[in-house]
Amino acid sequence: MTADIQNQWSNALQEVGDQDDDSIDIGEVGLLLAALDQPDADLSFYRDHLAKIADDVATLVPGTATHNVAKRTQALSDVITEDRGYTGDSDTYDDPLNANLIKVIDRRKGLPVALAIIYLDVAHQLGWDATGINFPGHFMIRLERGTVRSIVDPFNGGIERNVADLRALLKQVAGLEAELQPDHYAPVTRRDTLIRLLNNIKRRALSGNDPERAAQIMDRMLLIAPARLPLLQEAGVFYSRIGNLRRAAGVLEGFLAQSTNESERHEAAALLHKVRARLNQNQLK
Repeated sequence: MTADIQNQWSNALQEVGDQDDDSIDIGEVGLLLAALDQPDADLSFYRDHLAKIADDVATLVPGTATHNVAKRTQALSDVITEDRGYTGDSDTYDDPLNANLIKVIDRRKGLPVALAIIYLDVAHQLGWDATGINFPGHFMIRLERGTVRSIVDPFNGGIERNVADLRALLKQVAGLEAELQPDHYAPVTRRDTLIRLLNNIKRRALSGNDPERAAQIMDRMLLIAPARLPLLQEAGVFYSRIGNLRRAAGVLEGFLAQSTNESERHEAAALLHKVRARLNQNQLK
């Protein structure tokens, strides 16, 4: 039964790979990805939890204030942080559980990107314009309506970050000489937000010398983003390095079938040639 359920969830994630980015239900996909490691989880409980948060947030933003971005920001913080007790996990930051949405909900703590997914899911349920932003080293979200924007930091209580805050955070991450640039505010798609969540798990697996786990997570990235060329390119290199040669060859062939960048195609073709040579050597042994 467990295998059947996991296959069902994997099939659902594969369907996500064919969806337009704006059609992706970021909370649902986050739960499905987590459920692959929690086969006994009752997903209806976690779906209801996110829906109830959205209901509670909506009650704090009455009809006369539904277009007020400041009230939206405050309502998200009041419900998710104050009422539900979510917080960033500063003490055990590198714990892989901080990137598993089911465990984040159970423990009420997690990584910036995991907490951001909860904020984004609630905002999307309410029809609000919200996206992750590409701020270095610390994932945050942006709420906006028209020309009014609010940068929200889910890891630190859902507080609103002003320019001075962002500049100080940037200097902590990138050095005292660093200055804010437009790309630091660039939106991150829902798909890339989920890939960023998975990448946290993959990096921790690699640092823990667990290439099989890292490969498992890479497979999940490719499920939800099978046409993302930079990811295919990365995956080809990754699989070849850990010795998963057949997987590497398949991914590189997929990359070459889609890419039009001659330089990248040349690199991928050269790597594919090496991978095929190693496969042939292995067959002769």
